[in-house]
Amino acid sequence: MGVNASVLAVDAGNSKTDVALVGGDGTVLATARGGGFRPPTVGVEAAMDVLASVIGQALADAGERAGDVAHVSACLANADLPVEEAELADAMRARGWGGSVEVRNDTFAILRAGVDEPRGVAVVCGAGINCVGMVPDGRTARFPAIGRISGDWGGGSGLAEEALWFAARAEDGRGEPTELVRTLPGHFGLGSMYALIEALHRGHVPEGRRHELTPVLFATSAAGDPVASALVDRLADEVVAMASVALGRLGLLGEEVPVLLGGSVLAARHPRLDGRITRLLAERAPRAVVRVVAQPPVLGAALLGLDRTGAAPEAHRRLRAHYT
Repeated sequence: MGVNASVLAVDAGNSKTDVALVGGDGTVLATARGGGFRPPTVGVEAAMDVLASVIGQALADAGERAGDVAHVSACLANADLPVEEAELADAMRARGWGGSVEVRNDTFAILRAGVDEPRGVAVVCGAGINCVGMVPDGRTARFPAIGRISGDWGGGSGLAEEALWFAARAEDGRGEPTELVRTLPGHFGLGSMYALIEALHRGHVPEGRRHELTPVLFATSAAGDPVASALVDRLADEVVAMASVALGRLGLLGEEVPVLLGGSVLAARHPRLDGRITRLLAERAPRAVVRVVAQPPVLGAALLGLDRTGAAPEAHRRLRAHYT
């Protein structure tokens, strides 16, 4: 085996995959980046082939062979349920990348990246919304985070859809007035919501561009629009509800504990959203410390791996220093 290879850390999201090969002393031996991990779209084996390409690059750069690494710590998008984590772990074991394999939802990587010990709660709001919590004794709190069927609301995609709904009804008279009737179509150079609806329906504005409407919603809110502001407030309420429930499940509501915010929507630091989250969470968990995660999620996957292998505290510090 090469130089102290211990953990193969994988952070695989829908759009990209980051891999880090970490020594037992916390030294980063190699890193690699590749494409997104989308088993629901392409199938598990094709998604594993994407990981294989990225992992192979990291192993080659470090002079390691598949199977030399003691432990694979993988935090994967689309591993939303424990049964899915187990299925993906089996698929990774079949590839022979390490002596042991643990798969978690990718939200755990964001949480672990932002804390010095595995203790706290993270809420992630990007295209969707999710929340997880953990404590050092191994207990976790989580939600299915599959969408409306699992009680979820929010995320960039959900906000864009809600904004379109309110704007469409405002233009045709079924709903209350809102500046969204101008700002949403205006973003695409269109003059009305009818024109935007037609463009979306007929594919003249690709489906993938709907996420561009989320920043427009926040800008419209910041300009004082009541409907847009109500949607921003509702997102804050959802973030606080998820964080509070997770804290309660872990017995942390009354303790000083980090509540980490991640994902593109929360990382944008919208003043109205930030302010409401902080204020409402202080009412439910007065000692909670809210902050935005700045560290890359692959760090969290690697730290979870070092936790599992029983690495010394100095190894954790060395690894974190590499990404600081």
